[in-house]
Amino acid sequence: MNTPNISRRTLLTRAAVITGTALAMSLPASQALARPAYEGPGTYTVPPEVRAAVRRAQERNKRVLTGIPSKNGWEMENVADDGGSIHTRPVPGTPFAGVAVRMGEVEAVLVHVVRRFHYEIDALHQGEVVGWRKPGKVRKGLPEGNQASGTAVQIRPGHYPPGVRGGFFPHEEIVVRDILAELEGVVRWGGDDRKPDESLFYVDVKPGDQRLKQVAAKLWGWRDEPGAGAGTAVDVLAGERRGEARKLAMSQQAGV
Repeated sequence: MNTPNISRRTLLTRAAVITGTALAMSLPASQALARPAYEGPGTYTVPPEVRAAVRRAQERNKRVLTGIPSKNGWEMENVADDGGSIHTRPVPGTPFAGVAVRMGEVEAVLVHVVRRFHYEIDALHQGEVVGWRKPGKVRKGLPEGNQASGTAVQIRPGHYPPGVRGGFFPHEEIVVRDILAELEGVVRWGGDDRKPDESLFYVDVKPGDQRLKQVAAKLWGWRDEPGAGAGTAVDVLAGERRGEARKLAMSQQAGV
């Protein structure tokens, strides 16, 4: 299975965070900082670098994490591009800098949505795609709150205002439905919600769901497969594709 394209700096940052967090979680903070690592014979104590790593992990968690899940079950984070799980990620083939989303599998599916929209519905430009938003800037009980966990994007929110349906032409909505079907239902369109937001696309499975892992693996595999993935010609009106898209639409709409 291929892995997402993550920079060396990001890998080092994540490794440091994982190490520190693991240390912090292995013992209560007071024990990790006050007790020796080994209580048998000898005078061995916790090395200063370990104590420092624990402190850094605790400080990082306090700064980044909220302890509060968004509507789809993923934890909201206070910051992006600052040591957490949410970073600005490139969207290949588009002219803008990128979109702030949760790295890894979530990134794979949401970037795929944006790319196919750009190629098949209308070209996107800087400022037209909004990913992560601060927890205090979203309504947490609504699907838009998923942006605060890095698991949702808004595409041209000014063009598709909340509460309004019918912003897409019929052929454009067919493409939207095809994208969702290609992602096997792990992403939901806000246009299907009781209170619609046609600009919103969000992850519709909880953390650890195997379906998300499988779909992300499929997308990563397409990067090395000629004629596959976003940007390649697909017939969204082909009988089998159209049938799968209609079936998923009925299922997601019924689950409102």
